[in-house]
Amino acid sequence: MATFHQISSQNLECPICLTLFNQPKSLVCSHTFCIDCVERIVQTQQKEQTITCPVCRKETPLPSGDVSKLQTNVPLSSLVDEVKTKNPTCTVCEVDEKPPAVSYCQDCGKYMCESCEKGHATWKLVSNHELVPIKEVLEGKVPLKRRQKCKKHLTDDEECFCTGCREYICCKCGMLEHLQEGHKLEHAAIHEEKLMKNIKELQERAKSKKTTLENHIDCIETQRNEIKNMMRKVNHDIDKAYEEYMQLLSARREALKSQVKQWSEKFTNKLQVMEDESQQTIRHINAMEELVTYGMKVPLEKDAVFAHDKLCENLKSFLVRDDPDDQSPISVSERAQKISFRKDVKVNELCLGELKGYTWEIKADVELPVKDSMDCITRAPDGKMAVGSYLGGIHLYSPDGELQQTVLKDILIRQFGFLSDGRSVVRDTDNKMSLYTPQWEKLDVSFETMSDDEGGHGGLTVDRDNNIYVSYKKPKKIQVSSPQGCRAVREIMCDEYTPYQLFSFHTTGKLILKDSSAVVCLDSKGKKEDILEKKGTYAHPAVCRDDSVIVAWVKHEIGLVSIDRYTRDLEPVCNIITNFKIQKPAKRNWYYLQEFESGEIAFCTTDRLYILFDGM
Repeated sequence: MATFHQISSQNLECPICLTLFNQPKSLVCSHTFCIDCVERIVQTQQKEQTITCPVCRKETPLPSGDVSKLQTNVPLSSLVDEVKTKNPTCTVCEVDEKPPAVSYCQDCGKYMCESCEKGHATWKLVSNHELVPIKEVLEGKVPLKRRQKCKKHLTDDEECFCTGCREYICCKCGMLEHLQEGHKLEHAAIHEEKLMKNIKELQERAKSKKTTLENHIDCIETQRNEIKNMMRKVNHDIDKAYEEYMQLLSARREALKSQVKQWSEKFTNKLQVMEDESQQTIRHINAMEELVTYGMKVPLEKDAVFAHDKLCENLKSFLVRDDPDDQSPISVSERAQKISFRKDVKVNELCLGELKGYTWEIKADVELPVKDSMDCITRAPDGKMAVGSYLGGIHLYSPDGELQQTVLKDILIRQFGFLSDGRSVVRDTDNKMSLYTPQWEKLDVSFETMSDDEGGHGGLTVDRDNNIYVSYKKPKKIQVSSPQGCRAVREIMCDEYTPYQLFSFHTTGKLILKDSSAVVCLDSKGKKEDILEKKGTYAHPAVCRDDSVIVAWVKHEIGLVSIDRYTRDLEPVCNIITNFKIQKPAKRNWYYLQEFESGEIAFCTTDRLYILFDGM
């Protein structure tokens, strides 16, 4: 007859983990499972507030999703504790005082003492039976085999499995009961083989699924790192952009302050001239007054009388001069007070702001000697403005707009520039270049250039080192030559832009060129650094004496011109004139801009020359 421990240990096992119950938790359907198994069940479900019984599928509320709050099966827990603490005795010995068991035979279903264990090992018929230490059975480390002796037919093994009842039975129970009720029977070994096969398949699928999920987790980690790296890069780019913008804003601030300083100096100098004139007048009056007062010291005779009379007349004539008008300094102050700073409020643009209130005026509006002939204008060393005509000649104008001289009348001028010693280099309409003295006498210097068919139109400028830059529209390149002539010393390719007009800075090796409707700043190697353009306008730049850049924005169709000043990095400084109305050229859309040595600005169409000044 089975002992209490044997019966209890076989009925106090969790149906999931097949070991003795550990903190058994009961569901509302009365089915009981280990607390750890219930935790695992919850992990396999998507519902957090209920748990589905794996036996009957009934749902049990799960308070706050906490398994520990489920009802504990106290009687069952007590029985488990009792089984664990009560050592089983040998079930083989036929004596009244049974000795304690030291092992358990999984196949015989018997607890054995040391003596019976030794005898059991000598029986050949049971040599393949599985013996397990009693300690491992008590601790639940080794589950007992499912198939034991039939509970109804105690001498028969549970060799069958009823698929309907889901239990092991002996053959007699199967024949007498289960088959009579239409149940399907399987041999226990076959069922276990199927079960083990199914378990192994599930294990393999689980392993494969875990591998897939682990790879997915690795992928997630990789992407997380990618995101971190990308966000780190984005933050770096933001910081870099911030630093660059701060540098741009600082440069813009310095440019604005520099312009304010220049204007302040102009206004102050204007007032200083007025003050100097008045101070000089006071000094003259003091000197003449002192000479006149000498006549009060002694009687005047002969030459002294004549001299004194003359001094008195001079003083009288000086004193009757008109007094200086206070309106002149007031006018200067009023013009200065009109200057203001307007903060930039444009969206997505970095400008800081602009200066307003300082207006330029038109000083001269001159018709050129030959209409539709202007091809270029250049600042001359003697303070004049030189206007070149492709129909022949270079016309020299004063800052007041007076035509003072025409030279090289027989040369069809395309471009020209001046060297630091006053010599000039001239490019004609066939792209041939020649060098002339300051007196416009041709020198015996030859340059190798591209023909008009090969190169087409283009610009010409001379840098601070007297290097001559010649640009060509068709191949989009710039050739650099020395004043000694012959072949070009190097070339600059302009694949991204067309160099129509060309200007050099005085303090750096950079270049400014007109590219169709844009202004492009190049470094000494021809790499594009900055660009300016405005939609719907044509850009015509020039480099000023202080290396600032002025740009005429021309709306050709309606004949309006606006001129702005920029730093050499093409950061905006101020507006010079807005929507100045010009006489629209009859034929060619070709304009040029340049600054006089004296500061006036010359803007030239193919027909007319406009000269602007600051009005002070």
